[in-house]
Amino acid sequence: MLKSISASMIFREYHGVKKQLWGGEFWEDGYFVRTVGDKVTAEVIRKYIEYHRHQEKTPKQLELF
Repeated sequence: MLKSISASMIFREYHGVKKQLWGGEFWEDGYFVRTVGDKVTAEVIRKYIEYHRHQEKTPKQLELF
């Protein structure tokens, strides 16, 4: 819900943003949920993002030959 509402607000406020995005999507699919504490650092979030960027580029179907 947060992604949907915030994207709508941004598109309303900044009309040119949607035209610049591939497919008109502001947020990527997925989410990151974790309790707040001293272990959640910028590095933890950065690693999560990099891991999922790599996963999206990895083929999801095995080659037959």
